[in-house]
Amino acid sequence: MAQLNITLSQEEILQLLQNDREGAFAILLQESLNAVLKAESAEQLQAESYERTDERTGYRNGSRDRELTTRIGTITLRIPRHRGEPFKTMIFDNYCRSEAALINSMAEMVVNGVSTRKVTTVVETLCGKSISKSAVSELCKDLDVAVNEFKNRPLTDHYPFVTIDATYFKVREDHRVISKAFMVAYAVNSKGCREIIGFGVYPNESKETWTDFLQSLKNRGLKDVRIFLSDAHEGMKYAITQVFPETPWQRCQFHFTRNIIDKMPKKYVEGLKSELQDMFNSETISEAREKRDSIIADYMDIAESAMKCLDEGFEDAMTIMVLPKNLRKLFRTSNHIERLNRELKRRSKVIGIFPNAASLNRLMGSVLIELNDKCTSTKLFGNPTYLVIEKQAERLRVRATEQRMLMAA
Repeated sequence: MAQLNITLSQEEILQLLQNDREGAFAILLQESLNAVLKAESAEQLQAESYERTDERTGYRNGSRDRELTTRIGTITLRIPRHRGEPFKTMIFDNYCRSEAALINSMAEMVVNGVSTRKVTTVVETLCGKSISKSAVSELCKDLDVAVNEFKNRPLTDHYPFVTIDATYFKVREDHRVISKAFMVAYAVNSKGCREIIGFGVYPNESKETWTDFLQSLKNRGLKDVRIFLSDAHEGMKYAITQVFPETPWQRCQFHFTRNIIDKMPKKYVEGLKSELQDMFNSETISEAREKRDSIIADYMDIAESAMKCLDEGFEDAMTIMVLPKNLRKLFRTSNHIERLNRELKRRSKVIGIFPNAASLNRLMGSVLIELNDKCTSTKLFGNPTYLVIEKQAERLRVRATEQRMLMAA
């Protein structure tokens, strides 16, 4: 082991401590580490500076400066250079591990809803070194690998139920702030567990963008979907018939109810909501149709547009009547994906405006990875129930054909 020589005298050290204690410790650490680097160089070359020896393995070639951020400030180290075999030191191995941990922590803070401005403040307080907001955003690009792997992973399982929806985020593009649609597919797999199977950033919600999104899921292996669940967006309905023509669509009963009562006089709203719930809870589709007809007869004269909405959307909102009753309540609304969207919004609140679409994909994708880890631990049904669902596949294909014919009419 080489001997270390610190080049500060006792008098110099006392003078430093008297004038600037914090700065003194930084200088002491700097000189100590420079002595370590010099000793490591001598040990690797098997020779001190200007020493002539037969054991010498190489020659010095000057040095270069490199900054190292420590808890007591930023110090400058003189890194030896060698001719031939490069100089090696353990100091920067430890530094790189610490730096990687710091980068991961900063990215994690942003993903969890901490603004880049606050992250810079935290880093400056802990490390004594300032870092710009843009630098924090740049460091978050390290998340891209994990996000893209999750986003593009093959879908090898069977997914009988898939819920799709989109929420909007503000993004800078071409020196303007615009809204981008962030589409998400939230499925239930054959084991009865929820799983986030896809997401993507699109300029808007249209027939073309929803078709592209669903096609991307199909290309990754999405198959055996028995029911798609969503609100009544025309682009979604069209895309389902084009990409998964044998899969019927279930209209979210919560959104359907809201569409109806929005057209009702306020004094009748509570009564109608109760009657609609009774209709949805019917034992059979025949019973549900009877209750629908009764509601329409009672309210047609006071809310014609609401009753027209009920009549036209009824069949699409009752696709799940094919399923066993214990499953209907689980898949009659898209509230589960609405809760997921609210969490995305909450996490993005401090960011406000995303600098670009890639940043939106990166950060919200990271949040979805975290949420997916949580939701996969909850089981909605077991294998016996899955087999019951599969027995209804033919009836559901017939319903899909009926829906396609109605859309084409």
